[in-house]
Amino acid sequence: MMYDPDIHPTLHQTTKQYKNSTAPTTNHFYEKLLLLKDKMNTTTAKQIAEKRHLFLEQFLNQFFEEWNAND
Repeated sequence: MMYDPDIHPTLHQTTKQYKNSTAPTTNHFYEKLLLLKDKMNTTTAKQIAEKRHLFLEQFLNQFFEEWNAND
C-alpha cells in the first residue's frame, strides 16, 4: 500500500519494530529516508544527501497534491 491517511508515521524504537512494520510506503519517507540527511558525516555526503532530501520532499509534495486533488 502506498498511502493510508489513517496510518501515521512512527519513529520505531528498535530495528526489529521497523522491519516488522506493515505501514504504507509513504511512512517510510518520514520514518527513515528523510532522516538520513542529518546523519551524513563528510562534506560530500552532506551535499549529496541534501539534493536527495529535496528530491524526496518534492516527490511527497507532488504525491499529496495529486492525492488531495478535487476532480
